[in-house]
Amino acid sequence: MIVATLLVLMMTTPGLALFYGGMTRSKSVLNMMMMSYITMGIVGIVYVLWGWSMSFSDGFSGDGKLFADPFKLFGLKDVDPSGYIFVMFQLTFAVITAALISGAIADRVKLSSWVVFLPLWVTLSYFPLAHMVFGGGLIGGKIGAQDYAGGTAVHINAGVAGLVLALIIGKRVGWPKDPARPHNLTLTMLGAGLLWVGWYGFNVGSIVLSSDSLSDPTALSAQFYAETGRTFANTTLATMAAMLAWLLVERFLHGKATSLGAASGIVAGLVAITPACGAVDITGAIAIGAVAGAVCAWAVGLKFKFGLDDSLDVVGVHLVGGIVGTLLIGLFSTSDGAAGIDGLFYGGGFGSLGDQALGALIAIVWSGVATAIIGYAIKFTIGWRVSEEDEVNGIDLAEHGESAYDLHTGVGGGSSTGVLAASTVSPEGAKA
Repeated sequence: MIVATLLVLMMTTPGLALFYGGMTRSKSVLNMMMMSYITMGIVGIVYVLWGWSMSFSDGFSGDGKLFADPFKLFGLKDVDPSGYIFVMFQLTFAVITAALISGAIADRVKLSSWVVFLPLWVTLSYFPLAHMVFGGGLIGGKIGAQDYAGGTAVHINAGVAGLVLALIIGKRVGWPKDPARPHNLTLTMLGAGLLWVGWYGFNVGSIVLSSDSLSDPTALSAQFYAETGRTFANTTLATMAAMLAWLLVERFLHGKATSLGAASGIVAGLVAITPACGAVDITGAIAIGAVAGAVCAWAVGLKFKFGLDDSLDVVGVHLVGGIVGTLLIGLFSTSDGAAGIDGLFYGGGFGSLGDQALGALIAIVWSGVATAIIGYAIKFTIGWRVSEEDEVNGIDLAEHGESAYDLHTGVGGGSSTGVLAASTVSPEGAKA
């Protein structure tokens, strides 16, 4: 569990930070990466104060509630230190979920507004959905929808939040005429690789929620080992299939198979298999990955048709991929899986598909309402956006007084004074 926790921690920093950072413009990369790093600090502290209590203070009782008591285990009081590892594991889930949202609003948001948004959003959206899905609440307990590692609580939740915030905050200056192409796809490819490796902690590590290892770590049954192998293999194969499917669709639609498409396909496959990795067999995993890769590759282009400036395709990958993976459980789930439920293609009828659809719908509505309340509250108080001038000149300089790349000879590293000096060098001085 320590290894799994470290892997999920790596998914946010440096994995997601590099993945998103490379996709932004060169004048925005530090701000984009800082949004991931600051998320880790804020959400992590909030999680141990009341997030764990809101999510898991009632254990895994199947109570069907919306959230647990935030004060029952406040600050991890009465939590045995032997359980801290699992707390830290779940903490990393909260961090990556919130950090994912930042990609939808890149290049235009004040860091101070993001700092205010984070504790409010995890409190009103993530912690309740974590209880509903993982803590035996409404979705996982009463409805019985399957979500092995976070298709609803993590990806649909973050995807809807990204959609709502993109609509509330509005488009970047010059978009869509200015396409704001990725400035460094090498960083993005590296980040995608780190996300893929880290995702094994995300999916395979989640076996603790469905095994007897929580109550007796020494009682590791043959079923436990089989489930570990299943989740590991399914995560791997679905991701491979999604990457290939994305590239095929991209080649068909645009005539090129791009490195950005490969990186995005990897993430789409990881997203889609997240809820299903313990429920399906190898064939089902490949099918889910292929469908997710193809559908997400098509979906990311819709933002131009609808005028939605989802900067880094959070909606097209995480919302769409999360819905695909959650719903396809109802088709490909097998009784040999963790929950012992046969889906439609395995003779189980439409019952599982209905449960999955209802679980996804609840996550969409809950996240949408919570995010809208917080988003509009911030918009009409402290405001979301940097000034148009700062956005055009570079949000890194405006928000952090730094530049990711020192392109001025004789000007110091990335320090504030160096960057500010660089910005005031005259043409004659630059030539000299």
